[in-house]
Amino acid sequence: MSPLQVRFLGGTREVGRIAIAVKTQKTQVLLEYGVMLNHEPGFPMHIPPKDVDAIILTHSHLDHSGAIPIFYIHGRKPLYANKLTIELNQLLISDFIHLSSYYLPFEYLELKSMMKNSKHVDFGVKQQIGDITFQLVNAGHIPGSAQILVEAEGKKLLYTGDFNTVDTKLLEGAKMEFDELDAVIIESTYADEDHTERSELEKRFVEEVTNVVENGGTVLVPAFGVGRSQEIACVLAAHHFEYPVFLDGMAREASRIMMNYREFLRDPKLFMDALHSVDWIESWRDRRKATKKPGVIISPAGMLKGGPSVFYISKVGKKARNGVFLVSYQIPGTPGRQLLEKGVCLIDGKMRKVKAQVKHFDFSSHCGASELKESVKKLRGNPKIYVVHGAEGNCELFAKWIKKELSLEATAPKTGDTIEV
Repeated sequence: MSPLQVRFLGGTREVGRIAIAVKTQKTQVLLEYGVMLNHEPGFPMHIPPKDVDAIILTHSHLDHSGAIPIFYIHGRKPLYANKLTIELNQLLISDFIHLSSYYLPFEYLELKSMMKNSKHVDFGVKQQIGDITFQLVNAGHIPGSAQILVEAEGKKLLYTGDFNTVDTKLLEGAKMEFDELDAVIIESTYADEDHTERSELEKRFVEEVTNVVENGGTVLVPAFGVGRSQEIACVLAAHHFEYPVFLDGMAREASRIMMNYREFLRDPKLFMDALHSVDWIESWRDRRKATKKPGVIISPAGMLKGGPSVFYISKVGKKARNGVFLVSYQIPGTPGRQLLEKGVCLIDGKMRKVKAQVKHFDFSSHCGASELKESVKKLRGNPKIYVVHGAEGNCELFAKWIKKELSLEATAPKTGDTIEV
């Protein structure tokens, strides 16, 4: 048997632009090819498209998928993912091109070619690419998200992608039940902190929202369009929230797509009830009306970097009886993070103090530190662990813990590192 070669092209010791090449003597597949979303997009290391036989994608978020269209400038590589991921991915990349085309080496034409070459894979069904076999397994991160289990050269490699083992109102958690593995590439986004217990978090969120609304206020919930927006709608519905809930921006389109793929959701009935009970914002008139009546507005962008939430905060932020409840992670430097730390936001072109009450609720779709540790403890065999997708020292921190506590070989690779399994 020749060794299975793994090369880390991005997403090591950072969150963003994740890309991993897995290679046998005959075949090379790419697990993801994402972007780093800073002022201008950052890309993973280059890999000659002619050397790649296929691309496998875990989920639609741009830090995992945003650079894939590069492979369709001249080529026609198969892209493997499930149907829901493929459709959500089209939505996100289309929006990305619309916002950043100035910086991108591809356009809508390449996106179209990517869609044409996408191949649907169901969870748990084995697929063959050359001498590499793989299957997708539920990751519990966002609707459609998967982990990738690769088998080649007599070896088994698990790549977790972004994953969450906790059940949420929207999704079933990842189960992490695998046979013996030789290597595991694992994310470490929250290796240094735990999330609030879910039911307690939901209860507190609904209570705080109800308080504001019953006092005549409006709550703006800036949320990621894919996953978080739908989850917040489900949480409110599950707790029989009786006041108006508005849904805007990309969250509408993403919700329409998810309605066609209910098999990926934990409770399709709750999901449909939630989406049938919300008011869908379809015009500027609707937007202005929504800010004037007590209720909840769920709108991207989750970090207030764009989308209709920018308009809403300029209206909702001015009154003390209103609330701005952040439910997504806030990257340092984003308007959402500034709002959390300094209580200010760009309103009508000026940095102003936000009078509405600002709160953060940790509705994460990633494992917290305890779940990450539990997941590694559950692994069978004696796998080598490679820790990726973590910022500010989290990759190194988690690798160190695994080594010390579980006596497994664990490292935090650097970009460009090649290892053999």
